[in-house]
Amino acid sequence: MEVLHARCAGLDVHKDSVVACARVVAGSRASHETEEFATTTSGLLKLADWLRERHCTHVAMEATGVYWKPVWHVLDGGGFELLLVNPAHARNVPGRKSDVNDAHWLADLLAHGLVRPSFVPPPPIQELRDLTRTRKQLVRQVGRHTLRIEKTLEDANLKLTGVISDLLGTSGRAILKALIAGETDPERLLARTTGRLEAPRGRLLEGLRGVVTDHHRFMLKLHLRQIEALKAAIAQLERRMEKLLRPFRERVEQLDTIPGVDVTVAQVLIAEIGLDMTRFPTAGHLVSWAGLCPRMDESAGKRRSTRVRKGAPWLKTTLVTAGWGAAASRDTYLRAQFVRLKTRRGPQKAVVAVAASILTAAYYILRDHVTYRELGPDYFDRRDRKSVLRRLTRRIAALGYEVELRPVA
Repeated sequence: MEVLHARCAGLDVHKDSVVACARVVAGSRASHETEEFATTTSGLLKLADWLRERHCTHVAMEATGVYWKPVWHVLDGGGFELLLVNPAHARNVPGRKSDVNDAHWLADLLAHGLVRPSFVPPPPIQELRDLTRTRKQLVRQVGRHTLRIEKTLEDANLKLTGVISDLLGTSGRAILKALIAGETDPERLLARTTGRLEAPRGRLLEGLRGVVTDHHRFMLKLHLRQIEALKAAIAQLERRMEKLLRPFRERVEQLDTIPGVDVTVAQVLIAEIGLDMTRFPTAGHLVSWAGLCPRMDESAGKRRSTRVRKGAPWLKTTLVTAGWGAAASRDTYLRAQFVRLKTRRGPQKAVVAVAASILTAAYYILRDHVTYRELGPDYFDRRDRKSVLRRLTRRIAALGYEVELRPVA
């Protein structure tokens, strides 16, 4: 088998140690040298020096949790071409499972070009990715504490969720603070609101009548404080993101022109896929990497599964949420695509297809520095007019009518 990299190394990364195997080709023979290093900063610097002494040009490591990141940061910029490998793509053969053999096997695969590198964004995009992911986790925690507040209110027989759409809105928060302060009279609680609640006054008063104990007040105060702290942290994260996104403001505005995509979704897109689209040869490669297309699983001429792969979970969930927003938009191509597929495949598969279309549009917007071009809700009819005419003609004929088609002058 052809050797692509004469001097390379494989790293088996753990929490406290890194096993390195350098593979050097001399003539027609390949020699392997293995060494173990600590994952402390001094240990990783020794690893970099050890690789330079052996003139290694390419270094591959498996993506093991977050343990690969400090190794990558120390070796990056040291004259090596680094490759981050999905462990599933470089799975070891039976009988060779040990740390030394893992590094040895990874070096052999790298030398013959049998490993595919994973996408690792540049440092500014990595920082933005950390912020967007942390924001999503904090928003989830706000949702969990909100559910616990609803549970406490139900325990006190206060039916606020049935009469107030936003429990943490201006009126809902005013009622919660009044309850925590010891107020239980429905009339006085209702007086704390803005007066713009849609529910009838009688229903509001009935929903505000309950049995509130000191325990309920304590729990409401505890969860409300947690929510306020989380929202303050989210605001701090967004200010930091705004600072990091200043050089990419034009890109965010271009992505914002896609139906279903707002500033938050645009930030996640840039954080997860970066700005350099040359890493993905085509839009199809990006959609496949994100896990928004059917997997290829065939054997003996039979297709065993067409389920989408896991892909990039942080990106996929955001795109599916944006897909639901695009499906609800009016007079757009994405809405027409959703309706077209929903009747045949169901809403879940239809929204995944819409999410894939959003990501495809984002690929070309970031690659070509353009804004979104709307194809229109009648795109599918315009694309294949003859097929539409045949279908409608057959439908009318099935109802017992004769059809004569004449073009309008």
